[in-house]
Amino acid sequence: MSRLIILLVIAAVVYLLFKSYRKDAPKQAEENSVKKPEDMVRCAHCGVHLPRSESIKADGKFYCSAEHRDAARG
Repeated sequence: MSRLIILLVIAAVVYLLFKSYRKDAPKQAEENSVKKPEDMVRCAHCGVHLPRSESIKADGKFYCSAEHRDAARG
């Protein structure tokens, strides 16, 4: 009877370890994934290069800040 209990405990430990390993595997894959490079654009006023997502687009041109956009307009 004690052998059966020991086998059940070992099986439960192995199951829990396997289950926790499967949870950690997708997290590690996300951390190791390579992010795609983002397009860079040039500010029409000062010439600094910045990511497209951080730029301000006006009149078909990209600017690094609202001040440079306004300075180019007037």
